[in-house]
Amino acid sequence: MRNITVLKEGWHFLKKDLSYENAVKYAEMGEAVSVPHTWNAVDGQDGGNDYHRGLCWYVRELTAKELAGECVFAEFNGAAMSADVWFNGKHLAHHDGGYSTFRVDLSAERSEKNILAVSLSNEDNNTVYPQKADFTFYGGLYREVRLISVPEKHFELLKDGTPGIKVTPVVDLENRCASVTVETWQNADSVTMTVNGETRTVSSDNGHACEEFRIENVHLWDGLDDPYLYTASAKLESGDEVCTRFGCRKFEWNAEKGFFLNGRSYPLRGVSRHQDLKGKGNALSVEDHKADMDIILELGANTLRLAHYQHAQEFYDLCDENGLVVWAEIPYITMHMKNGRENTLSQMKELVTQSYNHPSIAVWGLSNEITAASAVDEDLLENHRQLNDLCHRMDQTRPTVMANVFMLETDSPILEIPDINSYNLYFGWYLGDLNQNDEFFDEYHAKYPERVIGFSEYGADANPAYHSAHPEKGDYTEDYQALYHEHMLKMIEERPYLWATHVWNLFDFAADGRDEGGKHGENQKGLVTFDRSYRKDAFWLYKAAWNKKTPFVHLCGKGYANRAEETTQIKVYSNQNSVTLFMDGKEIGTCEGKTVFTWDVKITGTHEFRAVSGECTDTMTITKVAEPDESYIFNKAAQSVTNWFDADEVNPEYFSIQDTLGELRAHPEAGKVVEQMMAKGASERGDVAESVKNNPGLQRMMARMTMISLLKQSGADEQSMKQLNRILQGIKK
Repeated sequence: MRNITVLKEGWHFLKKDLSYENAVKYAEMGEAVSVPHTWNAVDGQDGGNDYHRGLCWYVRELTAKELAGECVFAEFNGAAMSADVWFNGKHLAHHDGGYSTFRVDLSAERSEKNILAVSLSNEDNNTVYPQKADFTFYGGLYREVRLISVPEKHFELLKDGTPGIKVTPVVDLENRCASVTVETWQNADSVTMTVNGETRTVSSDNGHACEEFRIENVHLWDGLDDPYLYTASAKLESGDEVCTRFGCRKFEWNAEKGFFLNGRSYPLRGVSRHQDLKGKGNALSVEDHKADMDIILELGANTLRLAHYQHAQEFYDLCDENGLVVWAEIPYITMHMKNGRENTLSQMKELVTQSYNHPSIAVWGLSNEITAASAVDEDLLENHRQLNDLCHRMDQTRPTVMANVFMLETDSPILEIPDINSYNLYFGWYLGDLNQNDEFFDEYHAKYPERVIGFSEYGADANPAYHSAHPEKGDYTEDYQALYHEHMLKMIEERPYLWATHVWNLFDFAADGRDEGGKHGENQKGLVTFDRSYRKDAFWLYKAAWNKKTPFVHLCGKGYANRAEETTQIKVYSNQNSVTLFMDGKEIGTCEGKTVFTWDVKITGTHEFRAVSGECTDTMTITKVAEPDESYIFNKAAQSVTNWFDADEVNPEYFSIQDTLGELRAHPEAGKVVEQMMAKGASERGDVAESVKNNPGLQRMMARMTMISLLKQSGADEQSMKQLNRILQGIKK
């Protein structure tokens, strides 16, 4: 029999770089912690980019009862980022990669007193990914640690963290059947396999057993509508047994019509997710994962991009059970490291091996924005070729994909390596205008009509504390985020060839290098706040577009309670076709349409608004005030400078911050001045912005923007902007 013991309590944590001997010696002086645990739950989320990145220890005594059995393995489901495992004074294993499962055989080293010690390091290096990325690299034993006790004859446990069983279903839609190949690895002579009630005994050849089953009248795994799961099991005469769920489905891609599920068009529209939570870091419980899934299902998304690393198997299970189509990837991100190739390959082996059986997973992601801080040279291309070939050797049923940074030229040779592609575009937030997103995809699709293309990231930061009657790019208002996503939703709906689109991001998440938008250490592009307590207006926009099962109306701008304008816009998001608005109990009017409903209303005092559609209702109160509420404004300096430019005169014969970055850089003296300002702005956005600032594609895009627009979005203060303008006004064109 196979027995599993979860090692939750009894750990001693030492936040010190110690030798093994000293870690064990001083273990009792360490902090008593329960696992899952991360040492960066606080300092990884507070900004400053100064969270602890170094070596720490976890030490635990194991009892004779916990170690009982013929063979005992320690299983680590998430040990970030590089781990060394010691047992009873002997170093047994080293593992690089903080997001996958690995196991260690403890059987031969058991004694009367048994000490398990694990050193972990998330320190900076040039071999283990990730190293440069816009999220916090939490350290710790942040997923469960288990002991697995098995008989001497047992299924494979060590190689790449394998589950020991692999199931490959191939669906014949025309005949409504599926062939299901089951493979297992073990040190026994035969295996008894069961699929869909049919049991067969199969011989093991050199540790490998394989058998094909056929399912007639197959019950399909059919996305959100019917995510039906089968179970395959395998058992040895020793009593050891493994089982896995699987789904029978068919995924297809079409360059013109997008994604198909089981033979029908099934546009993938959804979000991306990071695995951390405010106050807990990445040490999430199963209940935390379930709570996240509930929010995803409420939104109505049918796809998830699980970025930028292997997620918990429990979460992939939830995706299987609920019918989400998943993009799974490794943390090969932002910056290519010449010494990191082996780590990309090992992390991909583990991802595919451990996650192969999940029917929700549709694609294997090779990398994310890898050209942001690296040139497309032969070493980078070869790394991707090897990853691509590895995926195809391990899995002939799923395609490979890349998420390409918006600065990457569309004729780059790297785009020819994966089977399909996607782009991360941030026009209308970091750079450029919203319409450039439309133009990019129109031009790409016209130039490469045979290529499958998707939209893997798009978003705008929003702090729910900030509001404006005239929202604009860079103001961090909830209102601009909503307008941004209104545009993007329409853009996407008009382009059915986009095989998948993923909002960045579902939740705000920790990026300790960030200090912007009124928050320290957070990326605020989420549709939901970091603590999951508040759904921003943009969340309700997508719920209105995607969730057709739960009728609702949502009044936008509840946080914008004090309004200085005499005529204000009242906006409602709803999945109904008709909404009626009431003001102070009096009907204002009924609006017919889809998703977005608006009214322009004059306000004079404090008013209660109520939106109604059938049984659905929502209310809010707003008050007319004499002057704009400054607590709603993130960058007061930007507003001041805008007003100043409206009132002041600028000599057009001299440079000013109204000139484009390209025009300023073309002049030796003006260029030197703005370079100093740009370097400061990049450093305040963290080390990722610093590392990508010299990307040629990024520089070309920024060259078309005015200096004032760049300064406003970077949060530059009024004094700095006026000072720069005064200096530039002293330089003749």
